[in-house]
Amino acid sequence: MSSRPTQRARRLRRSSTSGEVAAWKVLRTLRQYGYPVRRQHPINGIVVDFAIPKAKLVIEFDGGIHRLAYVADKDAMRDRILIEAGWAVLRVPNDLAFQPDHLFALIGGKLGISGGI
Repeated sequence: MSSRPTQRARRLRRSSTSGEVAAWKVLRTLRQYGYPVRRQHPINGIVVDFAIPKAKLVIEFDGGIHRLAYVADKDAMRDRILIEAGWAVLRVPNDLAFQPDHLFALIGGKLGISGGI
C-alpha cells in the first residue's frame, strides 16, 4: 500500500500544469549530465515540483499565487523543513519554465553544468 504523499505525488503528476510540463522537457535533459530529475517527488511528507536527489536540490515553480502572504508563509515553512532535511530549495518564477535556455542556464549553474539543451 502506498503512503499518502506517494499517492498525492502520483495524482499531481497526472494533473501537471503547463509550466511543469514545459519545465519537465528541459529538466529531463539533465539526466545526460548525470543528474536524473524526479517530478512531483515526496520528501519528508512534502511533495515538491522537482527534485534532483544526487544534488539534494529541490526546484519549485511559483506562479502569481505565491505572492499572497499566506501562500508565501506556507512556502517558507516547507522550505525550512526541506532545508533542515539537507535539501537546497530553488524557487523559480513560473514564466521561466517557458524559457528553456534560461531555465537550463539557471539550473545548470546550480549544478556546475555549462552548455545548453
